[in-house]
Amino acid sequence: MRKLPPEFSRIPMSHRGLHGQGVPENSLAAASAAIAAGYGIEMDIQPAADGVPMVFHDDDLERLTGEKGPISGYTAAFLADKRLQGSDEPIPTLAQMLELVAGQVPLLIEIKDQDGRLGPQIGELHQRVAEVLEGYEGPVAIMSFNPHIVKAFHEASPDIPVGITSCGFPAQDWPMLTEETRSHLASIMDFDQVGACFISHHKGNLDNLRVDALKSQGVPILCWTVRSAEEEEAARGIADNITFEGYRPPV
Repeated sequence: MRKLPPEFSRIPMSHRGLHGQGVPENSLAAASAAIAAGYGIEMDIQPAADGVPMVFHDDDLERLTGEKGPISGYTAAFLADKRLQGSDEPIPTLAQMLELVAGQVPLLIEIKDQDGRLGPQIGELHQRVAEVLEGYEGPVAIMSFNPHIVKAFHEASPDIPVGITSCGFPAQDWPMLTEETRSHLASIMDFDQVGACFISHHKGNLDNLRVDALKSQGVPILCWTVRSAEEEEAARGIADNITFEGYRPPV
């Protein structure tokens, strides 16, 4: 099992890049801004209709492009002509993002759930991400809320460190999940069997006993999403590093 490189515990990770006014989230411009500031980059991956991994958070295009419909319903060529939040920024492919970053800062890549209920119907996105990452030279790690994705990616590309994105899974935020599933995921009990070597846990649930147990075993604890210096100070009492937005932590 590949261990998480030390950069991921040392360099704050900008949430969807260093985005803000005129610089959309998960854009090449947000990545460029993060690189210039010396921050790592956390980003999300969704599939285009032809399977191309796209750097995009939502499963639907409307919030970020005004176009109605799922991102998975359009080809990468179609999506290349769309612009993010009224800017001139396109929806980047993962390949384009890797070409830009080129190992300058660490990349924390979240593969979004394709099952709808964090179950085993994960499709082929993890495999396509592994193919694009083959030969990439630079600090990179993969994570997902869906343990099935984490396990499948680890089997496809065992040399890239993988982790579980986790939280307390409150019912109001995860209405599609059964109580049993929410309890299971909140306990992070899949950690060992999926090949994980780190977690990225919600800032409001860092007192989770399982987080404490993993930390005591030397597992790196990242957390999301910190939005102020005060939140950072509180989170770092437990977490080794933060994913942040809306302010600039010291590098």
